[in-house]
Amino acid sequence: MFLRLLRRTARYRARAVLVFLLAVIGTALVLVLPAIAKQFTDVVIGEGRRDLVIPTALIGLGAIVLRQVFLSLRSLAAQSLEAQLVHDLRVELYDKLQRLPVRWFDKNASGEVMSRVADDVPAMDRVIVEGLDTALAAILQFTLILAALFWQDWKLALVTIAPLPIIALITYYYSRFSEPRWRESSEASAALHSQLHDSLSGIRQIKVYTDEPEALNRFEDASHVSRRKYMRVMKGQAIIWPGISMLAECGIIAMVAFGAWRVLNGEITEGVLFYFLFAWGFIFDPISKINPLTQVFNRGLVSAMRVFEILDRPEESNLVEGLKLESVRGQIEFEKVSFSYDDETPAIEGISFAAAPGQTIALVGPTGAGKSTLLHLLARFYEPSKGCITLDGEPLKNLSKEWLRDHTGYVTQDSFLFNTTLRENLLLARQNASDKELWNALESANAADFVRQLPEGLDTLAGERGIRFSGGEKQRLSIARALLKNPPILLLDEATSALDNETERLVQNALEHLRADRTSFVIAHRLSTVRSADLICVLEGGRLVESGSHDELVAKGGLYARLSKATMR
Repeated sequence: MFLRLLRRTARYRARAVLVFLLAVIGTALVLVLPAIAKQFTDVVIGEGRRDLVIPTALIGLGAIVLRQVFLSLRSLAAQSLEAQLVHDLRVELYDKLQRLPVRWFDKNASGEVMSRVADDVPAMDRVIVEGLDTALAAILQFTLILAALFWQDWKLALVTIAPLPIIALITYYYSRFSEPRWRESSEASAALHSQLHDSLSGIRQIKVYTDEPEALNRFEDASHVSRRKYMRVMKGQAIIWPGISMLAECGIIAMVAFGAWRVLNGEITEGVLFYFLFAWGFIFDPISKINPLTQVFNRGLVSAMRVFEILDRPEESNLVEGLKLESVRGQIEFEKVSFSYDDETPAIEGISFAAAPGQTIALVGPTGAGKSTLLHLLARFYEPSKGCITLDGEPLKNLSKEWLRDHTGYVTQDSFLFNTTLRENLLLARQNASDKELWNALESANAADFVRQLPEGLDTLAGERGIRFSGGEKQRLSIARALLKNPPILLLDEATSALDNETERLVQNALEHLRADRTSFVIAHRLSTVRSADLICVLEGGRLVESGSHDELVAKGGLYARLSKATMR
């Protein structure tokens, strides 16, 4: 996993090499300070060389200044690399999310997915930067100082590093112990994000049902779980790292005692002992970074697993690949089509009917009958479990999904508007549309009047999920978007459900023009809106129980007749 992360720096090899070189130069300057201490002790003091006091001090000061300059440059280069890697991975992950099948989103909470994009991406890229910056510099510093100590006196060097094997073993086993606990902590944090997202999305429902205390309890419970999982990691660190520090500090006592004994025996000079005293801080400084580095690495590798779990998932099949018909007549046939969302209970079963080019097909029936599912299959959000759907004689499964959706207009029950301007929401249908075309579409959808009354007109921000507009206004804007697209296939899922009677009449007139010369599928609970349909398909329990014109179905006296009579009351 770590090697896979490092490979992501290949496209920025020059930046990575720059960070490495700055780390090498800055670390090499560490060797100057112990040498300066030895020079002062053995030469300046030992030999009484007053003339060397200022030059030696200036060399030491110069080394300190240069080291800090290189440290600043290294930090800036590393942060720049991290910011670029985070940006690239976020864009790659977002692009991947757009290419995943709708079924995947049905099973994964939005807040949990947002946590992976917002939290896990920076955490995993932090591993790369810390690996190139802090960890690499620490390894270089440790290696250089260790080599210098052995050069000065190998016996004293062995005593100095005596605690290191024990520290290495403790760190290794603790890393294996803490990794699954970091994963649990990350998952608990993602669950907390999901809870927050749900609460903010449903804040109006919470308020209208005075559910604030219960909502607070749910959030508090999720936060408590997150805290408890995090503290499981921190408790281990609170025990391990003070113990490691204790071993390191015991090492300096052993080093000073053994060094003093060798000085008294005349085996080394006082300067060598001072060299070791200065160098000890530099050799154990990398060890002091084990704690934060272990946290970064364990959390980052867990985050990497969660991100790569998405990046490695198979994308929608035939999203771009597949046939692209030269023209669309609009002949659509369902041939014994069945589908199940959970692979157990069928949402629809054995559905068969045909729509001739330019016809309007109305889908009616009780809630949960499978009407919206048919539209989902037409848009290829899902694939049939059995049977086949064809367009102009070609199975939908052979067509490019991108091409099919480009030729399909879809107005859903939830008339979704993005948190951007009305202009950009409309241009979603056709990027190169002129303002005149936008206003024509708004006129046809009976939305132009209220848009003109807005102070900023088409440049008005819709707000999150179009919160600044009423349900009816949002539906008219969605219908205008579909009108602007001018597709050969039109899917209307309760497109007029939130309109008053007068506005519904005006929009129905617009939809009559829109449905002309194109194949349309209309779902409506108000049966008055589907009386003129060429074919009415009545669904119940996922099955097609009746089909025909309005008059034919009323004459049959079946489910449609009962529904029609109920709506007339």
